[in-house]
Amino acid sequence: MNKSVLKDKSFKFAVRIVNLYIFLCDEKKEFVLSKQVLRSGTSVGAMVREAEHSKSKPEAEKR
Repeated sequence: MNKSVLKDKSFKFAVRIVNLYIFLCDEKKEFVLSKQVLRSGTSVGAMVREAEHSKSKPEAEKR
């Protein structure tokens, strides 16, 4: 099983971001900043997944 360190770290980071979001909403009553932190922090995992499934130009031209 080939476990990706980048995927693992980005997942753990996203979990921490979600916990921060919950803390900011519940404890600090901060809604605008917390939503922006949530969107930007969890987008890292989406970019990692997109890069993982991308194709180079030569691969794309084969089709």
